This record gives sequence, structure tokens and C-alpha cells, in this order.
Amino acid sequence: MNSSVWAMLVFGIAFFSGPHIAFSAATEAGKLGSSEKSLSPDEIARGRYMVVTGHCNNCHTSDYAGKQGNIPEKDWLMGSPIGYRGPWGTTYPINLRLFVSNFTEDQWVAYAKAAKPRPPMPWWSVHETSEQDLRAMYKFIKHLGPAGKPAKQYVPPDKKPAPPYIQYPAGPR
Repeated sequence: MNSSVWAMLVFGIAFFSGPHIAFSAATEAGKLGSSEKSLSPDEIARGRYMVVTGHCNNCHTSDYAGKQGNIPEKDWLMGSPIGYRGPWGTTYPINLRLFVSNFTEDQWVAYAKAAKPRPPMPWWSVHETSEQDLRAMYKFIKHLGPAGKPAKQYVPPDKKPAPPYIQYPAGPR
């Protein structure tokens, strides 16, 4: 299956609210494809660099910004209980370590290049990330291993979420 067809199949999955539609082609959690069996230290280091400079931890690692990045790496990318509420509803930063465990490397790249999840996820920036860097990010996240709990579920705009959440737009109305 070519990557554009594959991308259309995975398009409906969102970073913040979990899958909107079933991802029937996902492999067993943690199963590595042939291109994923060799995790070179250079690729893992590049993936770590991309996660840090891409600011993934700012949302997907609880209290990362509050502690100015001083969070042990073993605790990275497990999501956050803080919601982001706006006209779209309330979204929660997903646990990338669990999320990525459902993908092969090729599936992750296709997803990352096509997904348009709800705010505040900057999907347009992820779309601009090179395939090589997306593959390195995948390998770094797989290297961390699945851990933590799934994120809270999306809350529609007509429902008030339980705190904590950040309101958009901020300030008085």
C-alpha cells in the first residue's frame, strides 16, 4: 500500500483525543517491523533531540515546563492531565509512549505526515518534519518503551471538563 493511501487510512486518529475511528491496521503493541529491529545510538540521540527541540515534552510530559525541563527522561511523553479547552472542546495531551506502541515505523511516519488533530496540537509543524527525523523520533519513543496511562478522553464543547484545564482564548470575555 503506498504511503498516501496509508496516510488517508490513519488520518482520523488524533494526538490529543485518542482514535476517533478504529485503527484496524495497527500491529500488536510493541511489535517491531524489520526496519525497527536495529535501534542505533545515533538514531535514538537524533530522536531525543527532535523531541526536545520540537517541544513535544511541553505538553506530553506532565509539569515539564513548570520544572524547566528538569524531569527524568524515564518520565517523558506519558501525557498530561491538563486539558486545553476552547471552541473545539477540551483536548488532552496523549501518552505518546502508549500511542506510538500501536504503530510500525512506516505507519507512524504516514500518520505524522497526514494527521490534523484538534488544537492546540501544532500538526502543521509535524507535517514539515522530515521523514528521517520522524523515524528518529519514533525510534526514541519506542526506546523509552510503553509506560503510564492513556490520556483523558476528549470533552465536547458543550460539556464542561473537570479541572485542571487551560481556557482558550485566555482572559476576560
